[in-house]
Amino acid sequence: MAYKTINPYTNELVKEYPGATGQQVEDALQRGHELYHTFKTQAIKERAKLLHQVAAKIRERSDELARTCTIDMGKLLAEAKSEVELCAIIVDYFADHAEEMLKPEEIETMANGKAQIHHQATGVIMMVEPWNFPYYQIIRVFAPNFMVGNPMILKHASNTPSSAQLMADVIEDAGVPKGSLTNLFLNYDQVSEIIADPRVQGVALTGSERGGASVAKMAGEHLKKTTLELGGMDPFIVMEDANMDEVTEIAWRSRLYNAGQECTSSKRFIVMEKVYDEFVEKLKDNFSKVKPGDPLDSETTIAPMNSKKAKEELQKQVDDAISAGAKVVYGNKPINLPGQFFMPTILTDIDRDNPAHTAEMFGPVAVVYKVSTEEEAIDLANDSSYGLGGIVFAGDGDHGTEIAAKIETGMVFVNNFRYSLPELPFGGVKRSGYGREMSHIGLMAFVNDKLILKADKPDMDNLASGLVASTTLAKK
Repeated sequence: MAYKTINPYTNELVKEYPGATGQQVEDALQRGHELYHTFKTQAIKERAKLLHQVAAKIRERSDELARTCTIDMGKLLAEAKSEVELCAIIVDYFADHAEEMLKPEEIETMANGKAQIHHQATGVIMMVEPWNFPYYQIIRVFAPNFMVGNPMILKHASNTPSSAQLMADVIEDAGVPKGSLTNLFLNYDQVSEIIADPRVQGVALTGSERGGASVAKMAGEHLKKTTLELGGMDPFIVMEDANMDEVTEIAWRSRLYNAGQECTSSKRFIVMEKVYDEFVEKLKDNFSKVKPGDPLDSETTIAPMNSKKAKEELQKQVDDAISAGAKVVYGNKPINLPGQFFMPTILTDIDRDNPAHTAEMFGPVAVVYKVSTEEEAIDLANDSSYGLGGIVFAGDGDHGTEIAAKIETGMVFVNNFRYSLPELPFGGVKRSGYGREMSHIGLMAFVNDKLILKADKPDMDNLASGLVASTTLAKK
């Protein structure tokens, strides 16, 4: 696997990185394992101080981080700067709140004594992360697990190596112990070897279904815990009483942010027939106003896709959709620029036999459906093997919430843009994966929830009956 930064705007090779050696892998595993044992005896507040230093260092080097991200994968510079600031926010949040969230929890019990659940570190965690948010994907795993006390090894995407190494360097430069996060340019066989190693206790992956299935299989064979955040076909439901000015202002942004290369992008717009024509016309108008160009230029409003391969794959998906009966109401024309640009495109008349109905299109392509009833909208939203996120717009927020409760996804935003904030759990269901990152749920993803039952002395009066009960339960 070649790790290369190829600028998707200029198509120029910027830098190539050598793959990790076997010795580097072993050194990372042993260093992480030793650090885990150090973390076990360290006060959490000491790591909180270090994590605040990481946030400060991220902000100090924000311009460098943002520019590197843009050159790596083509993200608009303004969006890259926002991603960097979000990383600092996430880091500060877990530095401020993790100690309180990790305190032992008392539970009521019929047993003799007081019962507590202690949340403890488990060991080295393997991270497998994608290119589309090269810093955010790292930080939303790193920040909570650093507070827990789990060292991490990172395998990032092969087309964003500069971003991966820079963030790892920034974290280490902030003063955290060496081995807290080790970035390695790994091949797939090395990833499998690391997962199988007894010093590794879990795997966090964000990526494709194929990658998730492969990692989950390997982790399952070695009894390692996993969290998977995979693809999405997020619905954007528009009820006929929705505020259409708000809907149309958010709809185009929700599809074109990051050039549409986002798992939680709104990919399926499900619109009530009364407002369908208005929605399509305004979506066309907003799509037509974006300006392709150099993503480092503040005047540019639509970035190139991350690679030539990604652009070609998206074009094939659109071509296949058209061959199966889809109508192009806007877009699907070449952009006369050297970079990997894809013109924002709107497809309609997608039936259930069309491949566009089931395949995630990871780029600036919107599919719009017309529905006549609320039940039809909900059924269509749920007619997907994915279940990551979604948006509902309704005139009444309570009604929107009732609809949201019926949608089979891990997240739904009502009368709102979607948020990625440290206090909000992120993740999905069905083929979008399992587990959650961020929030108190993400903090607990790779902890040992250890029961400790404490008594001043054993309950001798009930000891015999207790032993009988335990034996009976064991036999059952």
